Amino acid sequence: MSKRRAHVNCSVVGCTNKHANVFSLTASVDQTTRQQWIKFIFDNNVPVTLPATLYVCASHFAPECFVNLGQYQAKMASSLRLEKGVIPTIRDSSAAHTARTFQAVPSSILTPQRVDVGCQTKPQMHASAGTQLSYRTLGPHFRSVGTQTTEAKTTKDVGVYTSTIAVFPDVPWSFMPAKPPLKRPRLSLAEDGDGASSVDATCSLAGPEDSTYNPEDSVNVLTESVGSLKDPSSPHGEPVSVRKIRKLIVFESCLMELFEKCPVCGRVCEIQKSIRGTFCAIVQKCPHCQHGRLWKSQPVIGHSTPAGNLQLSAAVCLSGASFFSVQKVFKAMQLQIHSYKQFRKHCCNFIEPAVLHKWKSDQTAILQQLSQEGRAILGGDMRTDSPGPGAKYGSYSMMDLKRNNVVDIQLVQSNEVGGSTNMEREALKRSLTLLEESGIKLECIVSDRRPQIQKFLADAKITQYHDVWRFEKGISKKLKAISKTKECEKVKKWLPMIKNQIYWIAASSSSGKERVAKWLSVINHVQDIHTHDYPFYPKCTHLPRVSKGKEKWLKGGTTVLYKLQKLFTGKRVLKDVSKLSPHHQAPSLEAFRSAVTRFVPKRVPLPSLGTLCRLCLAAMHYNENAERPQRQGNGKVSFKLCWPKGRQGTCTVKPLKEKSTFKYVDELMQLVFDVVFLDPAPFVSQLKQIPVPEPLCSPYDRPEKEDAISRHGSRFS
Repeated sequence: MSKRRAHVNCSVVGCTNKHANVFSLTASVDQTTRQQWIKFIFDNNVPVTLPATLYVCASHFAPECFVNLGQYQAKMASSLRLEKGVIPTIRDSSAAHTARTFQAVPSSILTPQRVDVGCQTKPQMHASAGTQLSYRTLGPHFRSVGTQTTEAKTTKDVGVYTSTIAVFPDVPWSFMPAKPPLKRPRLSLAEDGDGASSVDATCSLAGPEDSTYNPEDSVNVLTESVGSLKDPSSPHGEPVSVRKIRKLIVFESCLMELFEKCPVCGRVCEIQKSIRGTFCAIVQKCPHCQHGRLWKSQPVIGHSTPAGNLQLSAAVCLSGASFFSVQKVFKAMQLQIHSYKQFRKHCCNFIEPAVLHKWKSDQTAILQQLSQEGRAILGGDMRTDSPGPGAKYGSYSMMDLKRNNVVDIQLVQSNEVGGSTNMEREALKRSLTLLEESGIKLECIVSDRRPQIQKFLADAKITQYHDVWRFEKGISKKLKAISKTKECEKVKKWLPMIKNQIYWIAASSSSGKERVAKWLSVINHVQDIHTHDYPFYPKCTHLPRVSKGKEKWLKGGTTVLYKLQKLFTGKRVLKDVSKLSPHHQAPSLEAFRSAVTRFVPKRVPLPSLGTLCRLCLAAMHYNENAERPQRQGNGKVSFKLCWPKGRQGTCTVKPLKEKSTFKYVDELMQLVFDVVFLDPAPFVSQLKQIPVPEPLCSPYDRPEKEDAISRHGSRFS
């Protein structure tokens, strides 16, 4: 609304002082505000002809009219700016009235002066008390603790205490807090001749005789200790943990602006900067007044570990992200990040031991609860890091199907068992050994249909059932293949019925023979024959129906019926049908597998212990969020539409659950910073007790690099 002008006279009647901040009345001001400005300038005696431009100095505005008064007081702004729509109201521009109006604004704001402070010099005759203080004492929202003035008897020197440090060419990483030197005696500014110090009128200062005075308090707010920050949520005002402090992205040019000039004398300073990952240390020293300080962008914990670097490594690992993906994001934004070597060092020394310790604690509680509940119904599933026989890692998950939580995770490397085909049996064997040692008795295990697993469980005399979804998926693939052959197109119409029949057979049967009888009855049903020769299922249970279209029924002796009968009466299929699970299924194992894929992507190579710890993170995430309640809106449960790939365009609905929680991440962060980092030895020793297999290339001799290069050649050369 108004534009600031410098080095001009104020147009207000009776104002003859020179001012550094003068504002002009521009044409963009609305007519009502413009008339009020004019009436104030001419004291309600508006002349007929007005000057081309009218000016009003800052003395005629109240302190609340300025937008950047606090910044201007701290010398972080070169000029004052007015709020939009304000009107000048102060007509008396005398020094006394100005002091009353701007009680928190020293006279140096309206007429800034350049005065050298911080050294022992004779005070000037007309220097105001406001210009002899560091910028922190000028603002009402800062606690001025370092500007103590005392009266001396023999000298008239003025001194301002600042936190001083020695400036080294290289900043060490073990930043030890250095105590500032004791303060030298100060002079009272009352000896300037006015009989009283103007400092007393603007702020209250504690002297050495005050019981609250501490000479070690620093006047520099940038070097304030993190331990002095209080947690407002804590009833006792406990210090805020380093991991809970908010972090902000700061541009380097904006940061360096804070250190270009000395906060005491305002002159250009010498700056030394050192960067280590996300950590930045700045040493500032003024060559004029010898003021110096060391500023750190983040706390340093332990001997020399920047807290931000450790917390970033923990955040990447605990969230299941890839360090290289995060590194690409940081490089795209020109953000500083530590190296992968430092990331792995943090993981091996602090993060992975903490993850393993928490998982072992949670697993112990789960196993103890299972041992007290009697017989357990568990589900098992194997996941490899790559398809086919070339897989390196195989992770076996054991889940409690009643409570829907992960009980155990086993990681096996292919060279431990002589090949990837034996990994699932070995992992299942290890898991069953752990359950037996924990005193858990099994009622049955629901798993897939691998013959190797069936034989192992049969030898161990453990009841095994097959997951219905897996069986239905395998049969559906074979039926689709039959429907695509010549003269077998009718199978496609019967495919939905056969799928539903599989689930009905598993849910309504009480024995294996009954399941087989119901399964074989499908061959008669598709021929419009509803009575059977099976004693456990003599006829179909549906009501008698009269079919309108007889072309859908299959006829005996045809190719399509022969292929269908051959599939249904296969020896392995009949054996698997008799073992379909009648109660608990294992779709939760598929849900957990999706969580594992997020934490342990197959395309990201990880070491053995790193893979195991990420599997433990996936288990903790699943156990915390598996039983989330369904969302509700307007008193009704919420659903969302989805089009599954397997349904080939058929729309269905899916329950919409509440958002996932991550309490386990907060607990692990607290464990890393508050426990493991302070004494990592017992946690690391627990991690080292886990046997790590040899690399896959260990049986082979390592050739010299020069020989390998000499033998290297292209097939097209």
